[in-house]
Amino acid sequence: MSNFLYGNFKQSLLSQNPSVDLDTDTIKVALVSNAYTPNTNAGTSGDQYYSSLSGVIATATVTSKTVTGGVFDAADVTFTSVTSTATVQRLVLYKEIATAANSTWPLIAVIGSATSGLPVTPNGGDITVSWDNGSSKIFAL
Repeated sequence: MSNFLYGNFKQSLLSQNPSVDLDTDTIKVALVSNAYTPNTNAGTSGDQYYSSLSGVIATATVTSKTVTGGVFDAADVTFTSVTSTATVQRLVLYKEIATAANSTWPLIAVIGSATSGLPVTPNGGDITVSWDNGSSKIFAL
């Protein structure tokens, strides 16, 4: 599984429906198992909301977010004391809306390439997600 931006997220960048502001909204990342198979449809008929996810092992808030020159970056994320019998296969970025049901939380991106250090099997310890320090950071448009 490679990295990709959800088609519906790309559409929302153009239409602002649903609105996603990467540097001011609450952006979260989920560790997910292979119980979730992302719909990689390049159009807008693919997965759109958090409620489409299955196999979520843990979630964390992305902090110190920046958007500069079409590049999204943030501080590395540490998931503490992760326990699961399932292996983490990919990361899913999404926007959380605290006052709304998760069926309205837009999905942003999937990260699942071998260079991301995945898969990883939780053992009760911390799992740290270190975003790329290269020119693309988390992702670039």
